[in-house]
Amino acid sequence: MNKKLFITGVLIIIAVVVFAFFPKSNTNLLPVESNFNGDKGIQFVEPNWAKAIEQAKKEKKMIFVDAYTTWCGPCRMLKQNTFPDKAAGEFFNKHFINIALDMEKGDGLAFAEKYQIRAYPTLLIMDADLKSTSIAEGYMNPAQLIEFGKYVINKLPKVK
Repeated sequence: MNKKLFITGVLIIIAVVVFAFFPKSNTNLLPVESNFNGDKGIQFVEPNWAKAIEQAKKEKKMIFVDAYTTWCGPCRMLKQNTFPDKAAGEFFNKHFINIALDMEKGDGLAFAEKYQIRAYPTLLIMDADLKSTSIAEGYMNPAQLIEFGKYVINKLPKVK
């Protein structure tokens, strides 16, 4: 009897541990490269750091970087609540080249190392020459994100 109870208990623990690592569905995991809200929100360019820099220089804009990970809850909240916002989209699309980089793959790996990104989400705004950078960590609602952008525009030297 004790042996059956022990085996049943072990199987239950294993099942709980295994299923704890699997999401219920992938419907809540929004793709970072898309706009999330038609044409109303922040438009992100493809996650290619070199192309984003080139585009920023060409368009004489600063660069807004969403440094995220796929497992980060506040990162997903930004993508669901903040980035699709119409006012945030109008402001950021006008003033910045917007790029979202996964810090655990692709260009994000080198970016995370170079800029010592250790907290997620980390939001960076920098000039196209990468000489001046402003950094904010954590979740922001649309109004807070716009205020961050306005502050940086007034603080950083103008793009020539």
